[in-house]
Amino acid sequence: MGKVGFGLAVGCAVASCAIAATLVSRRVKSRRKWNRVVGVLRELEEGCSTSIGRLRQVVDAMAVEMHAGLASEGGSKLKMLLTFVDNLPDGNEKGTYYALDLGGTNFRVLRVQLGGKESRIIGHEVERQPIPQHLMTSTSEDLFDFIASAVKEFVVREGDNSGLQLDRRRELGCTFSFPMKQLSVSSGLLIKWTKGFAIKDMVGKDVAECLQQALAKGGLDMRVATLVNDSVGALALGHYDDEDTVAAVIIGTGSNACYVERTDAIIKCQGLLTNSGGMVVNMEWGNFWSSHLPRTSYDMDLDAESPNPNDMGFEKMISGMYLGDIVRRVILRMAQELDVFGDVASKLSEPFILRTPLIAAMHEDESPDLVEVSRILKDTLGINDIPLKVRKLIVRVCDVVTRRAARLAAAGIVGILKKIGRDGSGGVASGRSKSVGESLSKIRRTVVVIEGGLYSNYEMFREYLDEAVAEILGEEVAQHVVLKVIEDGSGIGAALLAAAASHPSTSVAHDNVT
Repeated sequence: MGKVGFGLAVGCAVASCAIAATLVSRRVKSRRKWNRVVGVLRELEEGCSTSIGRLRQVVDAMAVEMHAGLASEGGSKLKMLLTFVDNLPDGNEKGTYYALDLGGTNFRVLRVQLGGKESRIIGHEVERQPIPQHLMTSTSEDLFDFIASAVKEFVVREGDNSGLQLDRRRELGCTFSFPMKQLSVSSGLLIKWTKGFAIKDMVGKDVAECLQQALAKGGLDMRVATLVNDSVGALALGHYDDEDTVAAVIIGTGSNACYVERTDAIIKCQGLLTNSGGMVVNMEWGNFWSSHLPRTSYDMDLDAESPNPNDMGFEKMISGMYLGDIVRRVILRMAQELDVFGDVASKLSEPFILRTPLIAAMHEDESPDLVEVSRILKDTLGINDIPLKVRKLIVRVCDVVTRRAARLAAAGIVGILKKIGRDGSGGVASGRSKSVGESLSKIRRTVVVIEGGLYSNYEMFREYLDEAVAEILGEEVAQHVVLKVIEDGSGIGAALLAAAASHPSTSVAHDNVT
């Protein structure tokens, strides 16, 4: 071999070594980046850990906070609001009743026909109507005049099916899902508007009185028999179908719970309530907080950037409004570690672009190549051609965030059962301890109704929640606890409460309160 040939050979060898070294370097760097992304997932898994021991700590904290909230105003993060509902529907109600469901930019009017024990709900009709944008910032008189007009038109079109003449008095149950201070079963003062409403003169006014005046002005003889929120309506519908129902939980865009409490356990209103042994309490559990809740940096950032920082901490960890955005924040962190996502920072940085229904669709994608995950990443975030291993990682993120939410919601439910002595431990309501054997021998069938799309439509969330409730309670107690999906408690439930208030038959106290 000549010198020239030898030189070329050496040069090629050197070049090959350089290329090989570059490739090895790239692989090492790529592996390091991938390990960092996997590390983000592992850190999330650790931060979202919901061991059975931790869940039982959350259960205890929930029960203690409930007790404190019942003892005094401001004594707990849980408001434990009195609803003055001490008479739940039991199936004996007969007649035609109406409901108004006002909780957002649309409202619904319902008519429900009840046939008593034999026929139950004979039928119901619903009409939905949007609230014009200008009325959301106008005056209370303008808003309720508009609503009353729609109610009257609904009544006029009812025909002969209702069995009522137009000049006969009608009974109305109103679901009003805005913060209010309840004064009685049929009155409450608006504390503040949410969801885009900003009618200044309405704050501090009695919601039912404003509605009642508007109905009278419109020439409609209709009495506002009850004023409740959606969780109380759900409890009413649950109790109507099954008298063992003691609590209702809303798990949808937002989250809340209510339950039946013994009157003598509501210390902050001692002396005011003498006609009944029990009352429905609206917990407003979205604001529950405990150091035992597994909070991550993503939760902290979401809370700090929200319109209500340091508020509604429990809701921000378990409700449909927030789960998608927690997942988005994790994916954004991964994108900062791994360039496989490409230049997508602008879309990934947009709050709430990844909604929870999309999280559910990715989580429940059972196709071998995760086609639905790929489609959602492309259509929603503009991320194309993601390797399968990265798509699997994203599914895992959805699983971790959803599982934590469902298990924490389950702990909240068991916390309610513990407070009223339905968890097999004797609870914290009576102030005396019971042996496990004594508690188990006396445990009764207990129904908790759950309403909301996160629970009813998201199969994996529902499975995780049901599984956690059984795990926390233990096999012996869990067999006595039924979790039941219901729909339209805010509508039908409000009409049923109007019926129960108009013709009281049974108290919630004696059959359902331990």
